[in-house]
Amino acid sequence: MGSAGLLGVGYKVQDVPSGVPRRQRLLGPLYESLVTQSIQVYASLADAKVSHLRTKGGAQEVDLIVEGPDRRVVAIEVKATAAPRSGDTRHLLWLRERLGPTLADAVVITTGTYAYRDEDGVAVVPAALLGP
Repeated sequence: MGSAGLLGVGYKVQDVPSGVPRRQRLLGPLYESLVTQSIQVYASLADAKVSHLRTKGGAQEVDLIVEGPDRRVVAIEVKATAAPRSGDTRHLLWLRERLGPTLADAVVITTGTYAYRDEDGVAVVPAALLGP
């Protein structure tokens, strides 16, 4: 499979639960897997646990929850894009509302070049900047 296959070129368009037709792509899941592996390695160095959050019925989902020994949490969304779109952080904002000060930070990991905070205070961090 070449780059076209990773991007979904040639795959049948499918309806997803949101009703928006999409092509099955492998690039996003592969990128998320790579970032997850990296986060697990870095978290282990800090004696932190990594998990995933999905509410009953799947209304809210956060890709990675990193819980430190002090029980504070960093919530992470992984996006295979350079710049997250509005709405990409909605589950992080939902979790921030629920956890309050227990949430140490909310982060979107991207394929971009620069790290910054968006208008909601969510950290946008390129995967290339991750490290222990």
